[in-house]
Amino acid sequence: MNNPLTSVRAYEEFVYTLQQTFPAIKVSTLVLKRQGRTAGILVGELLFEKDIRLFVRERLDFAFEEILGYGYEVWQGDEELYWYDSHEHPQDPTLASTHPHHKHIPPDIKHHRIPASGLSFTQPNLPFL
Repeated sequence: MNNPLTSVRAYEEFVYTLQQTFPAIKVSTLVLKRQGRTAGILVGELLFEKDIRLFVRERLDFAFEEILGYGYEVWQGDEELYWYDSHEHPQDPTLASTHPHHKHIPPDIKHHRIPASGLSFTQPNLPFL
């Protein structure tokens, strides 16, 4: 796959064909909101079987071909299973291997963080998720 972060149009095509590429996605409400000619915000959710939902937030800069920041939450019904975010925690040495990418998991989901290899600012994260 070519990197769709090269342009707004390429990322729109990537996002709006996710269901064809990944049949496990039952419903997509993802919308890429343009913020000028070279920036955008991706928001929405992907629905899967067994009431699994992935909420997506990405800030994108197509001039630099990168994701500036993100948050991905995974829910099953009313239960938040885990989430990923790119907020930096430099004081936590256990996250250094994938800094700033990390995953929040139970118990104490807000404070229990582990490294999250596989996430990137320079490639789409949705296929990994």
